[in-house]
Amino acid sequence: MQIVSVKQEKLELGDRSKDGVSTQFAALCYRARKDKVEVLLITSRRTKRWILPKGWPMDGMTPAKAAETEAFEEAGATGKMKNSCSGIYSYSKEVDNMGRPVIVAVFPLKVKKMLKDFPEKGQRTLKWFSRKKAATLVYEPELQQIIKNFDPSLLS
Repeated sequence: MQIVSVKQEKLELGDRSKDGVSTQFAALCYRARKDKVEVLLITSRRTKRWILPKGWPMDGMTPAKAAETEAFEEAGATGKMKNSCSGIYSYSKEVDNMGRPVIVAVFPLKVKKMLKDFPEKGQRTLKWFSRKKAATLVYEPELQQIIKNFDPSLLS
């Protein structure tokens, strides 16, 4: 697998219509413990399923910076974000009792520190897992593959 890094531009958001496919950006938060890579998963607020920190594009931010912001807000995770996308997955988000297709670009974040105080503290469960275990806990098959095949040694 080849990792491609391109210069990201800051986004300028116009009208964000509720029709069509939407885009989100996620942070694949990882750390090394005893030479093993661990991945941070959080629970969603509504369904309590295991997910990556993710959110909508943010005006004036690159996709990677938006993902980094979500990692801080949802999990208190801070560290070194990579601008290279580790993969893309899709899911259906329930909006107004309808499924809305969402494409998510995943960016790796090497976690240096977990903050004790962050905006969504107490709203989610946070837990570190091996890549193999994390891949079995997330629902989306494409995300399972991204997590299972994630190798930080390939990041530049």
